[in-house]
Amino acid sequence: MKFKSLKKTLFAAVLSAALSSAALACTTILVGSEATDDGSYLVARSVDYRAFYAEHMMNMPATKGVKGMFRAKDHGGSNAFEYPLPENGLSYTKVADFDTELNGATGFNSAGVGMSATESIYASDHALKFDPYNEESGFLEEAVIDVVLPRIKSAKEGVELVGRIIEQIGAGAGMGIAFVDNKELWYLETGTGHHWMAVKLPKDVYFASANQGRLQTFKAGDPNYMSSKGMIEFAQKNGLYDPKKDGDFNFSKAFCRDDSRDRTYNDPRVYRIQKLLSPELQLKPQEGRSFPVFAKPAEKVSPERLMTLMRDHYQDGDLAQHDPYSKGLRGDEPFRPISVFRTQCTHVMQVRPDLPEAIGHVNFISMGMADLGVYIPFYQGLKAFPKDFSIGTDQADSDSAYWKFRKVQTLAMMDYPTLAPIVRERYAAYEADVTKRMEAFEADYLKVVKTDAKKADKMLQDFNLKVIRDAQVVTEKLHNELYSVATRSVQEKVFFKNAKKMD
Repeated sequence: MKFKSLKKTLFAAVLSAALSSAALACTTILVGSEATDDGSYLVARSVDYRAFYAEHMMNMPATKGVKGMFRAKDHGGSNAFEYPLPENGLSYTKVADFDTELNGATGFNSAGVGMSATESIYASDHALKFDPYNEESGFLEEAVIDVVLPRIKSAKEGVELVGRIIEQIGAGAGMGIAFVDNKELWYLETGTGHHWMAVKLPKDVYFASANQGRLQTFKAGDPNYMSSKGMIEFAQKNGLYDPKKDGDFNFSKAFCRDDSRDRTYNDPRVYRIQKLLSPELQLKPQEGRSFPVFAKPAEKVSPERLMTLMRDHYQDGDLAQHDPYSKGLRGDEPFRPISVFRTQCTHVMQVRPDLPEAIGHVNFISMGMADLGVYIPFYQGLKAFPKDFSIGTDQADSDSAYWKFRKVQTLAMMDYPTLAPIVRERYAAYEADVTKRMEAFEADYLKVVKTDAKKADKMLQDFNLKVIRDAQVVTEKLHNELYSVATRSVQEKVFFKNAKKMD
C-alpha cells in the first residue's frame, strides 16, 4: 500500500468514528458530598460537538452600572434570544466556542457558584405538540452561562432564574443544567417549551445522564424540588399523565422522549456508569427507564474516578464488544461510548466547602477527547488563563493550547492500538504527579494565607501556571514521541519486499 493511500485510509477511519451519530451529545455525572472521598461536590460533563472547534478559556470581568440587553444575535448566536443585562454583574469564568465565544460549557463566578451547561435532552414529540420549543427566540445552551453566572449567588438561585426565563420566554431546545455551591448541588431538566423541574441532589448519591430526561419523582411542597408553575396540571390536561392509570407523577415519562435511539445511544452510557460505580445493581444495558435515577456508589468517588469514567469507551467488561476504538475504528458501532473523538472538552468541577474558595473550587479541564486527553487543574483563585488557552479556531495552528492537545489525539487515533497506550501512560504520570503536588501546595497555602494573603495568592498563581505549563511540555514531548513511533510503523508497512537486499 502506498503511503498516501495508507494515510487516506486511516484518516477516513478516524473521520467515520468522529462523525458517527454526531447530532447528539454530552454525558453528565453529579456526585453528592457524602458520596465522595473528601466531602466535596463533583460535577462532570463532556462537551461533544465538533473535534475541530477550538475552545477558549475566558475570564469575564465584573460589571457596574450596565444597562441594555444581552442579545444572542449580537454575538453571532443562532436565534433571537434576548434578556436584560445585569446592572451589576459578577465576574466569572467560562469555556466557550472560538467563533462566537458563546456556548459556555462550565465556569465559576466570584460568588463561588459553579455551572455546567448543558446536557442535551429531548422532549417527546407528543408533549411538544402542546408546548413546543421557542426555536426563534428561546433560551439555548449558547446563552445560559453568560446570562446566569453574572447574576446568581447560590445554586438554588440559578435554578430559580433559569426556571423563570423558561416560563417567560421558553426554552429553545431541551437541556439539563447543573448548579453547585458550597452547600448544595442542583440539577434542572426542561420538559417542553415552558415546563421544567429540578432536584437538589441527595448528598449520599450520584446521578448520571446521557442525552435523556432522567428525573422522575416530583414532591410538591418539598424544598428539595422545584418546577414550573402548573407542571403536573399541564400534563394531566393534555393527556401526558393520568393519576388513575399511571400512579405517582413521573416527569420523564410525561415529558421526555423514550424510543429506539435511547436504547443504543443513551442507555448503555448510563448503564456503564452505574455498573462501574454500583456493580451490585441488576441492570440491562438497553433498559434505561428501569435504571435508578440516583444510586449510591460502592466506594467513595474521587475526581480521578470521574476522569476515568469520562474516558470510558467500553474497553472492558460485559460491553467490550462495543468498544469502537481498540480493535480498529468503527464509526458504525451502534452503542455510543462516553468518550468520543468529537469532544471539545471535558470538565470535572470540584467544590470543597471546608477550604477557601480560591483553592477549594477547582475545575479539572481536558481539552478534546477525554480518553486521549489530560486533565489540568484550574483553581478558582487563578486570576488569568494563559493566553494560548484563549486562542485557536477551526483551523489547526501551532500556538493555541487546544490544537496542541488535539493534534496528539488525532495522531494517536491513526493507530489507536499502538499509540493510545503511550498517550494514556504519559498523561497518567502527569496527573498522578500533579495530585501529589496539589496536596503539598494546598497545605502550604493554608498555612500562609492566615498571615499573608498576598503571598498566598502569589503562591497560587505561580503553582497553577506551572502545572498548566507542565501539561503542555508533556504534550509537546508526546507529540514528537508519537511521530517517532508512527514513522517507524509506516516504514514497516511500506517497506518493499527484498528492499534490505537491494539497498
